[in-house]
Amino acid sequence: MDDKSQKRLFLSLLVTVVILVAEVVGGIMSHSLSLLSDAGHVLTDAFALGLSLVALLIMKRPSDHRATYGYQRIGLVAALINGVSLVVIALFIFIEAYKRYYAPPEINTSVMLPIAIAGLAGNLIMAWILGHKHDDLNMKSVWLHVLGDTLSSVGVIVAGLVIHYTGWVFADTIASGIVGIMIIVGGTRVVKETLWILLDLSPVGFHAEELSVKISGMPEVRGVHDVHIWSIGHGIPAFSGHVQVNDQKISESDAIRKKIEHLLSDEGIKHAVIQMECADCCNNDLYCNVSGENSHLGHSH
Repeated sequence: MDDKSQKRLFLSLLVTVVILVAEVVGGIMSHSLSLLSDAGHVLTDAFALGLSLVALLIMKRPSDHRATYGYQRIGLVAALINGVSLVVIALFIFIEAYKRYYAPPEINTSVMLPIAIAGLAGNLIMAWILGHKHDDLNMKSVWLHVLGDTLSSVGVIVAGLVIHYTGWVFADTIASGIVGIMIIVGGTRVVKETLWILLDLSPVGFHAEELSVKISGMPEVRGVHDVHIWSIGHGIPAFSGHVQVNDQKISESDAIRKKIEHLLSDEGIKHAVIQMECADCCNNDLYCNVSGENSHLGHSH
């Protein structure tokens, strides 16, 4: 990510703080749970933006002896914390909504509605600042925070209008429940995507067996084994594997390796570590009798 992303996060954080203060004050004055729920979501927005801003600064550091892959996964940690915070705040909303279902308070819509409308305007500004196309999971988690809060602001406004014109106070409880559902859906999605990378699972759309078959299908290749596919960071797939070639081809191993790297690049993998081996030099090793049609997948990297 560049300085433009850093500026977007900082501006969005300023807008978020203003909305947060306004909604907390307005929610207390109007006794509106949906407005306070929205404020709770805005609080997680502020936390997410601040955390993502710090993560962005760390991620910009070059790789070194402590982090040879760089600091890309700092952003993933930030995204994971953001996702978990969304789930936690949603649970608190559900608990409070349950309580208010049996004891609904009097709601002052003359305070609730203007604050909710101002909150919606602020969220739309933040959504515009951040944009909607993000390759980085850290930025994506922040944008989901803002998107969810924008939708929840709409829910608060609808609830306020219903209460104002009909006096049906349960609309506030229902709106807060809907807000909670939207928050928890976005949060669990971010948590799932982040854990998928942190657990070194194969990136979605990549299959180790299929890639092994494609590499084994090259005329110079006798077999492939110890194949691993994982993600260094969000959108950065990596590959490692051992490739066996005929002994007469071992002198051409560098050229063969480049062909394999080109094949992997066409599949979307730019980071590859390939160990070239002489198939007829291994004697009785288990992997030296592998035919071109088969591959042995490893279990760790």
